[in-house]
Amino acid sequence: MAYWIEQKADCQSRARQKTKMGFWKKFCICIVILAGIGYGIWHDEDFQRKYMYPYPYRQFIEYYADRYQMDECLIAGVALAESKFEPTAQSVHGAQGIMQIMPETAAWIAYQIEDDDFSAAEMYEPEKNIKYGTWYLASLNEEFLGNKVLMLAAYNAGRGNVHEWMEKYGWDENFSDYKQIPFPETREYVQKVLKYERKYKKLYK
Repeated sequence: MAYWIEQKADCQSRARQKTKMGFWKKFCICIVILAGIGYGIWHDEDFQRKYMYPYPYRQFIEYYADRYQMDECLIAGVALAESKFEPTAQSVHGAQGIMQIMPETAAWIAYQIEDDDFSAAEMYEPEKNIKYGTWYLASLNEEFLGNKVLMLAAYNAGRGNVHEWMEKYGWDENFSDYKQIPFPETREYVQKVLKYERKYKKLYK
């Protein structure tokens, strides 16, 4: 009798173990399937356009990029990196709007382009902010002889810092290794914008 009771318990134990193994096998299969679906959605271009690399205010970016002879995909990449296209964005340092322009920089730009009606509050207006940001990038592009890495570094860290680095490290207009930029924030910023530019070219060109 004890033998049959022992056999019965053993069979029940194996059945439970088999059921448990079956559950985990199905669970793992579901995980793999969901991961595959997620990967497909994540790399779907429509998904990327809508959720990862949106392009609001495209008409303004295209217009001012053309006006100031800049690549619209680069401008879009800067806008995404700076504010995710949020018109009311303001940094802890006081940078404003979509292109995150400092008030003193905005005032200087207004003087340069002879915008006599300028007011700081206008930096929260998408078109005006994009216009100023694009003009400023174009001026940096000219200053740094078309060097995209130096231009973006100057937009983030200031032109003075970039000129100091050029003198200190012997960089010239052929400099391209953003990994050598000494400010981690600026280094990551340049890398991010260049990545975003490539994505916008792929998704919207």
